[in-house]
Amino acid sequence: MAEPQPLFELTRGSVIESTHYGHIAIVDSNGNLMHSQGDPHTVAFLRSSAKPFQALPFVEQGGVEHFHYTPAEIALSCASHETSQLHLDTVQGMQLKVGIHESDLQCGPHMPSDAHKLREVIKHDLQPTSNFNNCSGKHTTMLAFAKMRGLPLENYLDPSHPIQREILKAFSEMCGIEERKIELGTDGCSAPNFAMPLFNSALGMARLCDPHGLSEARATACKKITSAMTAHSEMVSNFGEFDCELMKVGEGKIVTKRGAEGFQIVGVLPGVVSDLGIGIAFKVTDGDASRMNDELERSARVRPAVTLEILKQLGALNEAQLKMLAKFGPKKILKNYAGIFTGESRPTFKF
Repeated sequence: MAEPQPLFELTRGSVIESTHYGHIAIVDSNGNLMHSQGDPHTVAFLRSSAKPFQALPFVEQGGVEHFHYTPAEIALSCASHETSQLHLDTVQGMQLKVGIHESDLQCGPHMPSDAHKLREVIKHDLQPTSNFNNCSGKHTTMLAFAKMRGLPLENYLDPSHPIQREILKAFSEMCGIEERKIELGTDGCSAPNFAMPLFNSALGMARLCDPHGLSEARATACKKITSAMTAHSEMVSNFGEFDCELMKVGEGKIVTKRGAEGFQIVGVLPGVVSDLGIGIAFKVTDGDASRMNDELERSARVRPAVTLEILKQLGALNEAQLKMLAKFGPKKILKNYAGIFTGESRPTFKF
């Protein structure tokens, strides 16, 4: 079992001041390990990176057509949205279609990450509700799945509930791992979450982006999810946030979804790097805590830059695309509050 490797460092002057360690697995849709850093079989919780897979059985079993979901609503089902007014309006519209109430959600509330909405909440002393939770789209769709099948709503998060069993089964099949080998935990939003080797997480993402060999119904569902996420990436996170901007610049060929505690998953559709789809999963071992700037905008330090470096080395992004994403990395010049150059931040790995 390989030790975590340096993925990213910051300098001050000529001295390396801090280093972030982690593991990377890059796998094609046929299950071949293409590249790795550290231990590609290290076990990690996907956290919110699991959301596209959690939506998959609902889409596969006709939920989109049953409730007349739009592509934007499919994207919000896979989202860690930042609670802009757009997100709140969309999730409320989904609940009206499904015939459920915000009070049915068991995710709990939290403060918005969208800077404009956060200012509004503070200024008017508003009390966030369950729809403010960045997982409210996922929870709404889980409830829709239960309602479509005539199943109880009150225990929809119980791991033994039929919809959670369906999610675990689909997740296992997509990632090529037996259900009994998937470690279960409770996510921040109270839904079941999954830990597995990075290799299997990357394989699942490769198959999501390149579902050759899957059943027609599942392949169609995979394509609906990836096309919705890339067409409406502002629903997956928010305008200006890394996942959103990468998918916009990727022009429908790159799918990405951040997770908490330093997890990131990325998929590259066939025809970009090779004839096969490519899945990337990596874990920053220190959790890559987000930071807030003076504009009340939150961002991660490590994962955007590492993602861009991986895609750069794979040849999945050209120079023009990398230039459009330069504010995220991979290498950045660092300045202090007075605008004085202090050092740089940069990825440290080569495949």
